[in-house]
Amino acid sequence: MTTQPTTGEPAGAPGRSYRALTADEIRRLQAQHCGGDFSDVQVAEGFDPALLRAVTFAGRVRLGSGVRIAQVRVRLENYAIGDGARIEDVGTLATRPGATFGNGVAIETLNEGGGREIVLFNELSSQFAYLTCVHRYRPKLIARLQALAKKAAAAAQADLGCIGAGATIRSARTIVDVNVGAQALIDGADRLVNGTILSSADAPTTVGAAVQAEDFIIAEGAEVTGGAMVAKSYIGQGCRIGKQFSVENSVFFANCEGFHGEACSVFAGPYTVTHHKSSLLIAGLFSFYNAGSGTNQSNHMYKLGPVHEGKLERGCKTGSFSYLIWPCRVGPFSVVLGKHTSHFDTSAFPFSLIEATPEGRCTMVPGLNLGMVGTVRDGDKWPKRDRRGKVKRDRISFDVFSPLTVQRMIAASDQLQRLQDTTDRAVETVAIQGAQIKRILLHRSQKFYRAGIVAYLLEKVVARLERGQPLAASRESVYSERWLDIGGQMMPADRLGALCAAIESGAIGDLAALDAALDGIEAAYAEDEWAWVRHAVRRVLDVDLDRADAARLGALADQLQQARSKFLELILVDARKEFGEGANLGFGHDGERADIDADFRAVRGEYDTNQFVRQLRGQIAALGARIAALKAKVNSARA
Repeated sequence: MTTQPTTGEPAGAPGRSYRALTADEIRRLQAQHCGGDFSDVQVAEGFDPALLRAVTFAGRVRLGSGVRIAQVRVRLENYAIGDGARIEDVGTLATRPGATFGNGVAIETLNEGGGREIVLFNELSSQFAYLTCVHRYRPKLIARLQALAKKAAAAAQADLGCIGAGATIRSARTIVDVNVGAQALIDGADRLVNGTILSSADAPTTVGAAVQAEDFIIAEGAEVTGGAMVAKSYIGQGCRIGKQFSVENSVFFANCEGFHGEACSVFAGPYTVTHHKSSLLIAGLFSFYNAGSGTNQSNHMYKLGPVHEGKLERGCKTGSFSYLIWPCRVGPFSVVLGKHTSHFDTSAFPFSLIEATPEGRCTMVPGLNLGMVGTVRDGDKWPKRDRRGKVKRDRISFDVFSPLTVQRMIAASDQLQRLQDTTDRAVETVAIQGAQIKRILLHRSQKFYRAGIVAYLLEKVVARLERGQPLAASRESVYSERWLDIGGQMMPADRLGALCAAIESGAIGDLAALDAALDGIEAAYAEDEWAWVRHAVRRVLDVDLDRADAARLGALADQLQQARSKFLELILVDARKEFGEGANLGFGHDGERADIDADFRAVRGEYDTNQFVRQLRGQIAALGARIAALKAKVNSARA
């Protein structure tokens, strides 16, 4: 091993004492083809010179025990190496004086032309990044946040890199100015420069074969493998990036996945997923998003450069070969199909189907996705797919139905009603913010929204009663008619306003205080939601919960049974399409007609025995007993 190791006190071994080499130890090392400057080499208790072969020493060297270093082909320089670490078959592993390990790098997120830069630092969360990136209309807020980011980045500066306890680095070519966390695995990486790989025992991080990364931070539990190329980017906790995916000037937060395609200047909030070749995500803001194969966006109109940007709100999906020309904005849990060559804003209409005409114009069916089985499955699957460890840096609200989405549904229903009342029957379509809606759908879409609104509100009231919680709002709760999604965390607008004001005034003056404030907002979510529900129940259902007696509450429970059963039956109808006519095309290869159905059943099963279908039917069957028990409880409590 011909190296020039200059390693500091091993990480995880504070206070360890060292001594100089003895003359006998130096002679033994020289006999084993070790050389260089032995004068500043010191060793810890338990040092065994027999374990060193062909090592060239230079500079200040401190050797502990419990670390394996073998086959360093060029040099190992300026690293503190933790107990139990293994370094085998590497080229260069070095830290230069003043390294910041990816901290302090400003990346051009969301707008490729600049103006929304995010400064990388180890403790970056989706909420911090969102406020820094999006709220540029509050310059004092941005200045304060940037100062916090730069302070955190400056604290990471060091002349000595760290390789954490239990980390493994093998078959890597070049690693320069990279900190490696405990239990991390770097296996076959090609080139890693100026970065940090955060890792922990409960969420070890992997960087795999042929990966190239520069100016980066990779968070705990992430996997960056398969020849991925990362430049000026943050890869969040539990993310999976691989299969030659290319990411530049982008942030990917908790549990995102990127394979095969490309991301440029993307703000990928939690659970953003793109799995397919020829998919390009560019200059977009996403969360809980699923990109179809060949999905593409354009942020360049060949005028003033690539300065345009777009937003697909939480839960959106794009179909195969969908195309959007920024700027556009799409409301939560909508599906986008086709090639759109015009700009539109459907943010006021969640759960919509957005489809392009052959001419590229936008058409919309508001609320259609409320009855789709995929929407229900989304709400179930995300919490189960959380790959983060004990430390969860991003605050995530998983609810599909919430004040954020239901407030939009109420407003959308009202707007559709106004259009229905004022549109001449001779008119075939109406235009809203660049989208076309068929007039005959105005009433039908209201029914979609109304069903979802009522089911949500009644469910919240009944659940509150079942838990024995008071129907009054908590004194600590905050009511805002408008709710916001801040990097995956939902909150009342007034909560956000107070948070931003506290940052601007200096009342929140460091990252710990900001994290505590965001944690407090997360903890208050349920009571804030209830404060909103109370107002919505009065407006939509014309019920004052403060005055409702047992009979009125029992009637609400009966309404829930009816509304919830109807909603679940609608989902079951959509699920049945997966087993309906035409679903078995492509089955029964080389067999007779009777073999088609048999092959389909063998592979896909049957509708009546499908696990998801059985789960929904079980919910419908349990509703009756649930409502009966609640009514008995309410009558007893108010007797």
